[in-house]
Amino acid sequence: MGKTTSAAGTATLAALRGLRTLVLSTDAAHSLSDAFDSQVGGEPTEIDDLLFVQQIDAQRRFERSWGDIQAYLRSVLHVAGVDPIEAEELTVLPGAVEILALLEVRDHLRSGRWDVIVVDCAPTAETLRLLALPEALNWYMDRIFNVERKVVRTFRPLLSKAAGIPMPDDNVFDALRRLHGDLADIRALLAGPDASVRLVLTPEAVVVAEARRSLTTLSLYGYRVDGVIANRVFPAAGADNWRRQWVAAQRGILEDVADSFRPLPIWESPYRACEPVGVEELAAFAVEMYGKDDPFARATDETSLWVDRHIDTDGRTYTLTMPLPLASASDLELARHGDELIITVGSYRRVLPLPAALARGVVAGARLDDGRLQVRFAPREQPPVDQLQPASELPLLAQEIREQMSQQFENEPQAITEGTR
Repeated sequence: MGKTTSAAGTATLAALRGLRTLVLSTDAAHSLSDAFDSQVGGEPTEIDDLLFVQQIDAQRRFERSWGDIQAYLRSVLHVAGVDPIEAEELTVLPGAVEILALLEVRDHLRSGRWDVIVVDCAPTAETLRLLALPEALNWYMDRIFNVERKVVRTFRPLLSKAAGIPMPDDNVFDALRRLHGDLADIRALLAGPDASVRLVLTPEAVVVAEARRSLTTLSLYGYRVDGVIANRVFPAAGADNWRRQWVAAQRGILEDVADSFRPLPIWESPYRACEPVGVEELAAFAVEMYGKDDPFARATDETSLWVDRHIDTDGRTYTLTMPLPLASASDLELARHGDELIITVGSYRRVLPLPAALARGVVAGARLDDGRLQVRFAPREQPPVDQLQPASELPLLAQEIREQMSQQFENEPQAITEGTR
């Protein structure tokens, strides 16, 4: 009983409160139909008053969004002698189901048909990679896509004749651009003020540690977290000696959860002998979990943790502040290249475009203080050197960034090296 039950119960409660509600899943397992004990199709299916459930038809979405690109890739693999069946598998975009599910979310958000949309996400690692994808693609599109398109247009006849490999036509590039635009729309909507993430965990040390890292990573990418749901909490009443040990162990972990995620609300769901199935049981589950709280109230700035850029002036210096709750200095690396700040937390990295006032300056120091990353910029003494890199030097640039990122910084201000040539 975890994220799917929590999502289904939350959606059921929203419908009972008079909100037109849609719940859908980006998880390929599609267990929402099991939670509601109802047949659910590829379109929103009404299973109770104001409550709709959808299992996304990813194949249809895939063909519409990726079809031109996949056809081109198959043609290249055909020339290389790859078996058609293997080529079909090799040209499937990794994470396609989750990505196309988010496109469905985007369309529903734009329709204005729903008061509340609840998304049952895939497991943590897949969801974090998915949410990081729009900005990563934007980086490549801005720097590589336009150059590659010009090269292909110029040398298509020569390369096709010499190598015998078909060159991508404008349909392929247009499909890539549409996909990039779709993902950018998703990023803007999910990181906007009307969207938030709710973490679901069980009171186990390993699970809580993963949830802490998830909060930091979500904040790194600018996604708002509005609360934490703790599932399968053993009730203290009527416990025998064996169960009292579990109650005590879980209570210690839940105290750590409260300390870690403060000031976010923590909702607890008691352990049940069997999972709640169907609208009535899911509603009872949600009512017991949320109690008197309003789980649909918009999070305020005081209770939400999300990326916020504050630029403060102190004479001729500027400070950029980004909330990174629960981050540690040992896991944090910082680098500067041109008008971008590269922030790495553990295995996750974000390339943050700098405002013009900061891009003109140099990094004078950085510190991590009470869950906030602060980077100080000072004016340049000399005019900046043109840092535009030709496409042929991109591998060298990547190596340069890796070398810069090897320098970690502590809680006290410390200068970092800029990525200039």
